Amino acid sequence: MADIALQRKNMVESQIRPSDVTDRRVTAAMSAIPREAFVPERLATFAYSDDALHVGPDAVMLSPTVLARLVQLADINPDDAVLVIGGCSGYAAAIVAQIAKSVVALLPDRVSATAVASACRSIAIDNVTAVAGVLSEGWKAQCPYAVIVVEGGVEAVPEALKSQLADGGRLVAIEVERGLGHAFLLQKTGEFFVRRDTFQAAAQLLKGFESPKPAFVF
Repeated sequence: MADIALQRKNMVESQIRPSDVTDRRVTAAMSAIPREAFVPERLATFAYSDDALHVGPDAVMLSPTVLARLVQLADINPDDAVLVIGGCSGYAAAIVAQIAKSVVALLPDRVSATAVASACRSIAIDNVTAVAGVLSEGWKAQCPYAVIVVEGGVEAVPEALKSQLADGGRLVAIEVERGLGHAFLLQKTGEFFVRRDTFQAAAQLLKGFESPKPAFVF
């Protein structure tokens, strides 16, 4: 137990803080939440490495540093309702839950959603609701959201997600193109969206977030 706690402390002090993560709410959340509770047992020894972890056939957790910077970019407030999409482990939702009022964790299947709900209960997190559905369609039942965090790569942001943002709401994700990626912030103001590109990051493209393909013309 002491060794795990030391690994978590070292993750924050040696990986996250030196990566321009200055929001103390984010570093406090990363210091408090046991990442090993959200990874398969076979990966527990790698829980605090600064690497993306393949937790399933098409499921990848962002590295702790990339996740921390993405959550910081979202600038979550204590009264915010947040939708967290992808990742499949629930760790991102657990981190966000330490800052936001409520979190919906959208997973691609019931097995993942059940596992996330169980992991959250095991460490007394009671403001995360884990649901299963099509990631690119978001979760209309509890919208609008002040913040949407897409834990993964996108080529395009589906209109369905944009429509679920509250006025003034923010969406953060990682755009991937030809093997390269960078995080961005999309903010809704009335009917308009303002985008700001930020740090470079790697992420696996999420299913359903591909760019629309042009129609074939004979």
